[in-house]
Amino acid sequence: MKLVRYGEPGAERPGILDDEGRIRDVSSLVANFTGDALSPASLQRLRNSDLGALPAVEDGVRLGSCVAKPGHFIAIGLNYVDHAHESNMPIPSEPVVFSKAPSSISGPTDDVVMPEGSEKSDWEVEIAMVIGTAAFNVSEAQALDHVAGFCVCNDVSERSYQIERGGQWIKGKSLPTYGPIGPWLVTRDEIADVQDLGLWLDVNGERRQTGSTSSMIFSLAHIVSYLSRFMRLEPGDIITTGTPPGVGMGMKPPTYLKRGDVMTLGIDGLGEQRQTVR
Repeated sequence: MKLVRYGEPGAERPGILDDEGRIRDVSSLVANFTGDALSPASLQRLRNSDLGALPAVEDGVRLGSCVAKPGHFIAIGLNYVDHAHESNMPIPSEPVVFSKAPSSISGPTDDVVMPEGSEKSDWEVEIAMVIGTAAFNVSEAQALDHVAGFCVCNDVSERSYQIERGGQWIKGKSLPTYGPIGPWLVTRDEIADVQDLGLWLDVNGERRQTGSTSSMIFSLAHIVSYLSRFMRLEPGDIITTGTPPGVGMGMKPPTYLKRGDVMTLGIDGLGEQRQTVR
């Protein structure tokens, strides 16, 4: 299934894409796509529903983030060898873990709003996963059983806040609109091999990033298992898993986002995003 949230900011309703790509409103079955609604039992109830009997949503409606109110928005850094090289950082021996504030989350086509004084905002296409059942100290073999589905994330980053201001990376990762999520949450059963998906990102129509999840240093299953040793992952938590090479910081000379730039990005089977920088 492809789960969506549609409508104006703060008033999004839950929906599912039908076989013709139209959104069907499922608010009669689930209030919102938050933690409890992503459990295996809840997802099975949605699978068993008669989508044709549910209201169809008009075309062109705004899409919000495909998950509402995650308790934690966790990120993994330097998870592709070439990105570690272009960042002039050592290849990690264990996953690099940091957080993005949940308040950074926005819809897949919402504007990215740079703060006054921002000079080094950068792009990062990533595959994210959403926890469906709580996970604590789980094995790698069982890790993905705790995942409800996968989605596209643009881990927009203000590099000067991230790198030049001391302390933790969260400062450069958490500005409002710096975490576009969606367009859909694609349930795990629809992805044959999550470690064989292509990723790409363009800025103003020029290709910047091309990669594949097959090139990850740490697989998605490893990441879930690893994180679960240190914290209890809760339903609805979002984990974004690192970006392939091609970020602005790694260009020669470094090239960052400007107001008016347009980012388009996508992942095989998970849809596409488009943001204008304001």
